[in-house]
Amino acid sequence: MLNMNLLKSFTQPVVGAALLTAVNVAVPFASLAQGQPAPSTTQIPNTQTQLDTNYLLGGGDRIRVNVFEVPEYTGEYQVPPGGAINLPLIGSVPVLGLTTEQAADEIARRYARFLKRPLISVNLLSPRPINVFVAGEVTRPGAYTLSLSGGAGDNPGVQYPTVLAALTTAQGVTLAADVTQVQLRRKFGRASEQVVTLNLKELIQTGTLSQDITLRDGDTIVVPTANNFNIAESRNIFAANFAASQTTPRTVTIIGEVNRPGTYLVTPGSLNDQGGTTPNSGTATPTGLPNVTRVIQLAGGITAQADIRNLKLRRLTRTGSEQAIDINLWQLLQSGDANQDIIVQDGDTIVIPTATEINPAEATQLATTTLSPARIQVGVVGEVKRPGLTDIQPNSSLNQAILAAGGFNDARANDDAVDLIRLNPNGSVTKRVVKVDFSAGINEQTNPILRNNDVVVVGRSGGAKVGDTTGLVAGPLGVIFSILRVFGL
Repeated sequence: MLNMNLLKSFTQPVVGAALLTAVNVAVPFASLAQGQPAPSTTQIPNTQTQLDTNYLLGGGDRIRVNVFEVPEYTGEYQVPPGGAINLPLIGSVPVLGLTTEQAADEIARRYARFLKRPLISVNLLSPRPINVFVAGEVTRPGAYTLSLSGGAGDNPGVQYPTVLAALTTAQGVTLAADVTQVQLRRKFGRASEQVVTLNLKELIQTGTLSQDITLRDGDTIVVPTANNFNIAESRNIFAANFAASQTTPRTVTIIGEVNRPGTYLVTPGSLNDQGGTTPNSGTATPTGLPNVTRVIQLAGGITAQADIRNLKLRRLTRTGSEQAIDINLWQLLQSGDANQDIIVQDGDTIVIPTATEINPAEATQLATTTLSPARIQVGVVGEVKRPGLTDIQPNSSLNQAILAAGGFNDARANDDAVDLIRLNPNGSVTKRVVKVDFSAGINEQTNPILRNNDVVVVGRSGGAKVGDTTGLVAGPLGVIFSILRVFGL
C-alpha cells in the first residue's frame, strides 16, 4: 500500500494526477477480501471489543513492492518464515506482523537514505494458508490449516475462511457446547491479544452473519462447555451445520433396567426406522434420530421394573467434567415432549434405575410402547398343558404366563402355589413360592409381573406324586433342567 509520503505528493498537481491510477489499483486487500469498506476494524455485536481485521504479513505471503519512479527496484517477493525480504539497495527489511501499509512505510523510511521522497506501495498478491487452533467442545480439537478460496495471482478477490468453516473442519461442536459464548482470540501485534465472544445461537435463530466473522492466521477458537444443559437447545445444536455429523455412528453405554445392558453402536436410521415413541400407542415416530429411545430399543427394551421418570444421562465433556442430564420418558409418553428423548453422542452413558413401586396400570400402558420389547420369553414347566418356553407380552403377570402355557394340567397340577425362579442381572438365582389366585389383579404377592427369562415351576398335586414313579418333566430346555437341579426339584 502507498506510504504516507505519497499523500504529500498530491499537493503537487502533476504528480498527484499521475498517481491517481496507482492509488485506485492499490486498494486495501483486507477490505476487498471481506467485502467491507475501510476502516478494516469491525465492531462485533454483543461484545465490547473491536476486532482488528487487518491482514498481517507473514511467512508464505507473496507480495509486490512498487518503488515509483525507480522501476528497477520494483519486484515480487515471497516472504520467508523469518519475515524479512531482501530489497535492492537497502537489503533485508523485516515485514513480519506488519500490515501492507506499515510495510510500505518501513520500506520508504529505509529508502529515504538513498532516494529523495521515495514513493512506495506494497500489494498482497497471494496470501499464505491460514493456520488456526480450535479448542473446547468440538469433535476433534487441534490445529488446522484452512485454505483461502477465490482469487489467484494478482486478483485480490480472495475469501477468508470463517469461524463456522473452522468448526466444521474440526468435525463440529459437541452437544455439551455452550454456543452462546464461543471465543475468538486474535493476536494483535507481537505481544497483545484481542478476544471477542460470538453467539452462534443468534446465528441459528436470526441468521446474523456478523457472528460468523473471517479468520486470520494464528487465530484461536474456543468453544466452552455449557454450565447448564438445555435439552431443547441441544436439538437445535444437533441440527445446525456447524455441529458434529448427524450420520456418524456413536458408541453409547446403557445400564440398569433394560433386557440387555451393555455398550451399543448407535447409527442414525432411515425414515422407516423406529426413532421415537408416540404417546399412548405402540407406534414409532419416523425420525431415525440417535436418541435415548433408540438406544433402549437396541438394548432389548426396558424391564418391568424400570423407572422411566428418572433416567440419567452422563456425558463427559472436553474439560474432563461430567454433565448429568435428567430424563423423564413418562413425560414423553403423556404429553409428547420430544425434548425428553435426548440426542446421544459418542461416549454417553444412560442409567435406567429400578422403580421403587410398580403401578399396574402404568405397567400395562408401557407394554404397548416401543420402550418395551415386542415380546419376552419365560419358562413355564411342570404340570401345565404346554410346558417349555412361552412368549408373552412385556409386563405380563404370572397368571397370564400360566394361561399362555395352556393352564394347569388338570388334576395333576398343584394349583395352590408355584415356584418362581429368577435369573438376576448380577448372575445370581432366586426362588420364591407364590400362592396362585386367578381372581386377583396384578400384585407382587399372588400375581407378580414377570421378567424376561423367569421360570415358573408348577409342581404335582399330592395324588400325582403318589401315582408317579418318575421325576418332574421339565421340558426340552437344558438350562431349565440345570436351574431345577440347583433347587433339588
